[in-house]
Amino acid sequence: MRTVLPIMLATVAALSAGGCARYAQPGDTSKVADSIKAQEAQWEKDYAAKDLNALASQYADDAALGEPGDAVATTDVERRKLIEPLISDPNFKLSFASDRILVASAGDLATSRGHYTITTTDKATSKPVTSSGTYLTVYKKQGDGAWKAMEDFIIPGPAPVAAAK
Repeated sequence: MRTVLPIMLATVAALSAGGCARYAQPGDTSKVADSIKAQEAQWEKDYAAKDLNALASQYADDAALGEPGDAVATTDVERRKLIEPLISDPNFKLSFASDRILVASAGDLATSRGHYTITTTDKATSKPVTSSGTYLTVYKKQGDGAWKAMEDFIIPGPAPVAAAK
């Protein structure tokens, strides 16, 4: 019995480590990063098409969407109330791209940080105004394997300076 217990513990430890390793392989995280880049490219197309349903479907049910000056939207109805007036603006244009995507070694969470440029109608002058800034989106892998935004926040201002290599 004394020799069986250590062998059993070693086997359990090896199996556990092997199970975790399948999520931590560099190939897996780069595939996730590529998938998120493709998803964000589609998201940008959905904004260009002003497709509210497609935009709303990018978010998990309990996701948070935050924009400066607005309350954080944490339900589908609240998120749609933030997005709908934006895409209804006749001057609305949005472009964005990730500068950095990080994937958790467990393979269930990822972050995307990038820059955006947006044109909307200035409420005071009724003329188009363009601004830019940074966004940070946290994605969570869903039960069906899809990646949905859990936290999505924008920060107006200059894009981050690229780190020296």
